[in-house]
Amino acid sequence: MFHELLLEIGTEEIPSDYLENGLKALRDLAESQLKNSRVELGESLAAYGTPRRLVLIGKAVQDKQADTVQEITGPPKAAAYDDKGKPTKAALGFAKKHGISVEDLEVLQTPKGDYLFVKRSIPGRPTLEVLSEVFPRILADLPWPKSMRWGSQGFPFVRPIHWMLALYNGSVVPFEVAGIRSGNTTAGHRFMAPGMMPVANLDDYLAKLGKSFVLLDQKERSRRVEDVVAKAAAGVSGVAIKDEELVSTVANMVEYPSAVCGSFDKAFLAIPSPVLITAMKKHQKYFALQDRQGRLMPNFVAINNTLAKDQDLVRKGHEKVLRARLSDASFFFKEDRKKPLEGRLEDLKGVIYQAKLGTSYAKVQRFTALAEFLAGKVAPDKLQLVRLAARVCKCDLVTQMVTEFPTLQGVMGMEYARLDGHPEEACVAVHEHYLPARAGDELPGSVPGAIVSVADRMDTVAGFFAIGLEPTGAADPFALRRQALAVIRILESRDWDVSLTEIISKALSVLVKEISFDEPLILGKILDFFRERYRQMLRSDYGYDLVEAAIAVEFDRINQLRSRLDQLQTFVKEFAEFESFVLTSKRISNILKNQDEPAAVRPALFKAPCESKLWETYQAVKRPIEELIQKKNTYEALKLMATLKGPVDEFFNGVEILTKESVELKNNRVGMLQELSRLFLKVADFSKFAI
Repeated sequence: MFHELLLEIGTEEIPSDYLENGLKALRDLAESQLKNSRVELGESLAAYGTPRRLVLIGKAVQDKQADTVQEITGPPKAAAYDDKGKPTKAALGFAKKHGISVEDLEVLQTPKGDYLFVKRSIPGRPTLEVLSEVFPRILADLPWPKSMRWGSQGFPFVRPIHWMLALYNGSVVPFEVAGIRSGNTTAGHRFMAPGMMPVANLDDYLAKLGKSFVLLDQKERSRRVEDVVAKAAAGVSGVAIKDEELVSTVANMVEYPSAVCGSFDKAFLAIPSPVLITAMKKHQKYFALQDRQGRLMPNFVAINNTLAKDQDLVRKGHEKVLRARLSDASFFFKEDRKKPLEGRLEDLKGVIYQAKLGTSYAKVQRFTALAEFLAGKVAPDKLQLVRLAARVCKCDLVTQMVTEFPTLQGVMGMEYARLDGHPEEACVAVHEHYLPARAGDELPGSVPGAIVSVADRMDTVAGFFAIGLEPTGAADPFALRRQALAVIRILESRDWDVSLTEIISKALSVLVKEISFDEPLILGKILDFFRERYRQMLRSDYGYDLVEAAIAVEFDRINQLRSRLDQLQTFVKEFAEFESFVLTSKRISNILKNQDEPAAVRPALFKAPCESKLWETYQAVKRPIEELIQKKNTYEALKLMATLKGPVDEFFNGVEILTKESVELKNNRVGMLQELSRLFLKVADFSKFAI
């Protein structure tokens, strides 16, 4: 039978950014431990939590372990019986150890010889008994960014444990962790319902928490946060700036959210809006408000963990704390404005970027040169804007504002550049060169922003590869995979017809003036690195064979690969004889594997009509195919290539390619296949298809 399971670990306040991953690990570990313990689940477990409690719920957990059969290998048969077939002490001892007669011993044949073995049926134990062993292991194995030790036990956990509620089918699961014994009681809200309460079962538990001002479900708390924030903002005719991250954060800081709306001096609105919003969010976890026209208001909404008896007193407390924060921000802003942004470029000489790669100033000089090179290729008319954006895009790193609010890097550079009177497109590029900030994030919207972003990232990849700090296996401490994917996404989205090899080569040619490394070797490594990143990216949209066939022959022009893949995919679906075409291509590849020397084709050596027919067909379609490829019309080029299949098959059937009749004749036939292979490889390596 299946019964319900309930585990609650009551703790001191858990950091909000620990909670989600901690609950996921709790659920995963519990399911894994129960599976390993042969306890069946009728449905998946669920994990919920608040700052004060981690909760595991199972609504259908089997009441006993599954029975199992254990096979135990004993001594070799040769040592277990003497020459007359009588059991030796080894056999007798093995049988006695496992409580059976020597006659019941069986023989197991293995690659190493025959061995005695015993089969034992082991009945499953009651789940209640199993849980007493499983729960302590789960708590001990839960991973946390940082753990605490307290008391005399020295048990490491995210925060000190105050109580443990553990029930299975209404009965207490007995165990002890960190000197705390499990029981059947839980606690309500720390301030509004602090008493301990006995719990009979899951329904009783949920009902009592609901009456004790505890919203257990994180999603429910998030919805309540949004509701109370919207209601508080409406009181001043405002709208909270949408911020899912902040909603999630504050929902994991409280058990029962309530809201209060406060205000600050309008004079602070002279500070750029991103600064005010960040100061409210990062330091105080407040929601910034805007009016119906989208203008920032001198108001905020704060989330509390209690229903305040005196709203005015609570509001004044929040306003007092925020006033100090905004005063600091105002001071930083005024101090930063005493010096133009570009004037801070020299200050970057005092900031070490990486010990072997020099200062941030040196990095700016490198990727500025690369950005100018790239602009010359794809947007010559934007060269001056690109040069300016590249020069100043890192200057805000040495401002007081970014030192205080690191998440504003790029944003403050954009704001300060605007205040300095620089062209808007260059100002926007200062912010956009950090995009995409993470996987799936938005890309730079402006051409200068995209160019500087590519240049900065490519310099990073080139630099770390050059000093031997490339990613290895799962380790990528400098996020080079993310940098490479960002470059690929930008080049792809912009449809720039630019050579990836040229960009990397330029980055390395600038870098080699500062440090010594093997340029050709590093170039090859970086190209392979980018190819693998793009390969992984494409596999989410295309079949494995299709990606391998396309990426194996040409990768240098990022903007062309998806179009080629799409057209190749259409051809594969529509061409009825595609499999036969692939087999023909593979046959060509197999013959040419050991024919490294290029061979010229001499029509005068043709002996069979099939040779002349193949050569004439090839000559007729070669130029049109190359022109179609030049025009990026891969589909039509493939259709023309398909007309070669018949003549090629006749060629294979009509003559012996690797003939021993004469070397000249063999080389002539091999030469024709080499010509065909080179033509096919301008579109795809068909040998990669698994047919």
